[in-house]
Amino acid sequence: MNQHLESVTAALVDGGKGILAADETVPTLTKRFDTLGIQSTEESRRTYREMLFSAAGAAAFISGVIMADETIRQKSSGGMPLAEFLLNQGILPGIKVDTGAKPLAGSSGESVTEGLDGLRDRLSAYHDMGARFAKWRAVIAITDTLPSPACVSANAHALARYAALCQEQHLVPIVEPEVLMNGSHAIGRCEEVTGAVLHSVFRALFEQGVSLEATLLKPNMVVAGAECPHPATVQEVATATLRCLRRHAPAAVPGIVFLSGGQDDRMATTHLNAINRLPGSKPWTISFSYGRALQDAALEAWHGRNENLKAGQQAFYHRARCNAAASLGNYTDEMEAEAADAASPLHRQGWHDD
Repeated sequence: MNQHLESVTAALVDGGKGILAADETVPTLTKRFDTLGIQSTEESRRTYREMLFSAAGAAAFISGVIMADETIRQKSSGGMPLAEFLLNQGILPGIKVDTGAKPLAGSSGESVTEGLDGLRDRLSAYHDMGARFAKWRAVIAITDTLPSPACVSANAHALARYAALCQEQHLVPIVEPEVLMNGSHAIGRCEEVTGAVLHSVFRALFEQGVSLEATLLKPNMVVAGAECPHPATVQEVATATLRCLRRHAPAAVPGIVFLSGGQDDRMATTHLNAINRLPGSKPWTISFSYGRALQDAALEAWHGRNENLKAGQQAFYHRARCNAAASLGNYTDEMEAEAADAASPLHRQGWHDD
């Protein structure tokens, strides 16, 4: 079993590819649609996600897609189950299996992610639908006094139980302990908390007998809080993030696929690139598992209109290409300029300056 899971894990972080997180719940995606005046229906949500999944050439940069429960049960416009549709393009289907963060009893302002009840049977069913990996997200808030040890312990234990059940049901677990950007904390506080959370998570994974070789870590980058009066530089983020991972992420883990965590799309790409360009040992493949940082430009370009499907796909392709380059340390500002030039009306009509 482990050999099969390890091959899936390796495929997910193969050669500069990363993962598209398209696992927003119906309420979350509806809010994003509402912002742009797009009616949220089962059909419009399928159309949007199929637009991303079918973008020409994107499979060169995207190894897997994390889907929501609604999406993995849907069929493409051609009548093919979306999981099979992805597999036919060489993209591995994945599934979000937690049921969301709920208030942690006895602790104000903290949460614990739920969804362990009945998880074994749900994982088996998702595997039968074509899923080959899964994701569970824990949410950790930072203040001067938070997180509490109870919050860190509860979320680490849930992540480890989820991961053990995934491997039992022949699915690769993506373990996502997200230390939130919300707040005014400095980058040093984020590094301190992120390190403590990772330490607790890997201890719990060990206690639950989880095979690290068949597991991916999806952490936050070490950044200052969104309201911090002294934002960290790109180099400071890269240095602190890699230092934290070297101290707390075992070399047995094949890949680290960062979440974007509220960063704008270009900054998420820039930070990923800077981390990969740092000298020194990196025992894991470092890539991405982005949601909005891959999707926002595509959603804006599409705007719910069928005539804009190609524009949405081009926007998604561009961000996927940039992040794949960043996962190899090869991203440049020129790549953004090239995309802007390609999207201009003059370029589309075939007009060029001599």
